[in-house]
Amino acid sequence: MRNIQRTAAAAVALAVGAVLVACSSGGSTALTTSSSAGAMSTGASTGGSAADGATGTPISVVASTNVWGDVVQQVGGQYVDVVSIISDPSADPHSYEANAQTQLALSKAALVVENGGGYDDFMETMLKGTTSSAPVINAVEVSGKHAAAGGELNEHVWYDFPTVDKVAQQIATELTKLDPANAAEFTSNAKTFSGSLAELTTQVQAVKAAHAGTGVAITEPVPLYLLDAAGLQNVIPPEFSKAVEQDTDVPPAVLQETVTLFTDKKAKALFYNEQTTGPQTETVLAAAKTNAIAVVPVRETLPDGMDYLQWMKANVQSMAQAIGDRR
Repeated sequence: MRNIQRTAAAAVALAVGAVLVACSSGGSTALTTSSSAGAMSTGASTGGSAADGATGTPISVVASTNVWGDVVQQVGGQYVDVVSIISDPSADPHSYEANAQTQLALSKAALVVENGGGYDDFMETMLKGTTSSAPVINAVEVSGKHAAAGGELNEHVWYDFPTVDKVAQQIATELTKLDPANAAEFTSNAKTFSGSLAELTTQVQAVKAAHAGTGVAITEPVPLYLLDAAGLQNVIPPEFSKAVEQDTDVPPAVLQETVTLFTDKKAKALFYNEQTTGPQTETVLAAAKTNAIAVVPVRETLPDGMDYLQWMKANVQSMAQAIGDRR
């Protein structure tokens, strides 16, 4: 299983503790802070106490990626100040450089939201380097999902709407504990968010009703929860996506088998992770395009200019169009 935790390459004696440096090159952590006013800065606001919201200071929340950071923002509204550690829409989230600023943000957080499932183990590593007692919401744990029989857990739970809904409700619960005076706001925002997810689920169910069993291909299991909910059948050889996810070479016979899926028109669409590409995935992408197979780019972090709900609405629409649903 590939995750965004890399080796701790250095420890720097700073006031906030160790500096973790990823062993992969070419990526970086984009540490951003957002609020309901849309302000962006490079640090965490003063946080760490249950009185933050009640005294008029937004509750400081740190999320491992801007996907979960946006969910926090939509639930917390003006009463939260959210730091998203990984947010660069152009970067591979598996390659990054975390630093003392990241650990400082975590040390001041009143609430932490992580993905879990091995995806962002760096959060636990860095939290251990602080004295933080902030509650931690782990999305995979909230989801209750486990590894498939004989396989591995698909940790990309932000593509699973029931999980995202559960996490949003848990965020509302934790924010209420930190700021009881604004409990009604958190509850209302979470309810609105849940309603929007329900609308997306209805759209996915319509795709399933019309296209269940349609064969599709993936380069990685990133969107698999969404595809499964739509009743689409992943026909990619398991060895292909496993090799890509684990950063190992795809066996030549498996690569050829994958390419044949497109030449034989056994896959209606290719769902392609555009943030983690390489020669083998590019070969598959080229094969899909050559054979006029629809290509649907998928991502692990939010695109510029979109919140979570807008992004997922676009994903659902792209999925429907790729398999021939033009409604």
